Amino acid sequence: MPYIRFVDLNKYYDKNHVLKDINLDIEKGRLVTLLGPSGCGKSTLLRCLAGLEEVTTGKVYLDGLDITNTSPRDRGIGMVFQQYSLFPNLTVADNVAFGLKIRKEPRDDVVRKVKNILGLVGLSEKINNYPGQLSGGQQQRVALARAIVTEPKVLLLDEPLSAIDALLRRNLRIEIRRIQKELHITTIFVTHDQEEAMVMSDMIHLLSAGYIEQSGTAIDLYSRPRTLFAATFIGNYTILPAEDFSRVCGDVLYSRHVAIRPEIVHLGHHPDESEDKYHLHGTISNSMCHGNIIRYDVNCAGIHINSDVIFEGGLPLIDGEEVFLSIQKEGVIELE
Repeated sequence: MPYIRFVDLNKYYDKNHVLKDINLDIEKGRLVTLLGPSGCGKSTLLRCLAGLEEVTTGKVYLDGLDITNTSPRDRGIGMVFQQYSLFPNLTVADNVAFGLKIRKEPRDDVVRKVKNILGLVGLSEKINNYPGQLSGGQQQRVALARAIVTEPKVLLLDEPLSAIDALLRRNLRIEIRRIQKELHITTIFVTHDQEEAMVMSDMIHLLSAGYIEQSGTAIDLYSRPRTLFAATFIGNYTILPAEDFSRVCGDVLYSRHVAIRPEIVHLGHHPDESEDKYHLHGTISNSMCHGNIIRYDVNCAGIHINSDVIFEGGLPLIDGEEVFLSIQKEGVIELE
């Protein structure tokens, strides 16, 4: 049986239908990401699980129990928000210990648990510091420690890294994943950042306008998007009307749109005769350097197709240069 279940869940704010017939199962011990743009309903779904929002219709189950109308404090759920919400007048140790003291746990147990959890998040040396003496990343780790020290059944992370600079964000997501695996705690992570979702998640649920658009592993969603929205939101696909691509590739496609990953588009100065590939001719329209990858925009009879090429030295292609494109037929995705 799934550890967390949303069954026919709907949420309205007056006439605004924010969550629409959500049916979703989450297995125990997984890190699951709710991914989508602002306003798609991902944070609202998280808050319905936490009990911070009232469900309009439908049910929420945790570990086999109906918690739809259970008070937030009785759900056994820890939550970390985008804002750290630390008490500025309390030390790191006292911030982390706050929930344990509310539960009136023995002092020796509180001291032991706080020491252990600060060691886990790498803040043992900051135990007597105040939040104002910490960096943003350290404050976020204190907030994480405070949420997990009470040993919740589920950990909810609502865009916890969005206020942190890019380099630190990359390091913190590795740390969060390490801690989640070490504790084997069921975790739901909310983000609009596809890269965060793809590197951290066991499973991703992509939301759009209150619906679950597509679910799967990072590889599933990246390599096989089913809809135009999924292909637009995840990856860097070239998305074309199928009619336009049919015109230049010489094949008949029956979907409305096709999606092509830039890394499967191979460029050369001579045509490729392979039968399992589409063969096009074009000119370099633009190029952009992404570290060791150069992304070329190629104009093929009026349509533009991107190609990612690993830079291995030598001279890059220049604007206006003629090239032949070969694209694996099975890699051209027809979208619903």
